Amino acid sequence: MTPQMVLTTGQDALLMMLMVSAPLLMVVMVVGLLVSIFQAITQIQEATLSFVPKLVAAMVVFAVAGPWMLSTLVDYLRRMIESIPSLVA
Repeated sequence: MTPQMVLTTGQDALLMMLMVSAPLLMVVMVVGLLVSIFQAITQIQEATLSFVPKLVAAMVVFAVAGPWMLSTLVDYLRRMIESIPSLVA
């Protein structure tokens, strides 16, 4: 296994992690920003007011994008397991 193969495999893993986590992170970030703006406008500083909407948004994203996320990760894992013989030899 050459250093170039190690770097390519690591780069693929990081790209996969970014691609799978991006929908969840973006939605939760937008919901957090909207809740923060609402709190600043109304001057309500309640901790649960920022937590609950983000939790609900995360559950909705998992319900909508979860099958895609899971199939993407399973495909990546399958490719990695199938490439083990070529990496070792």
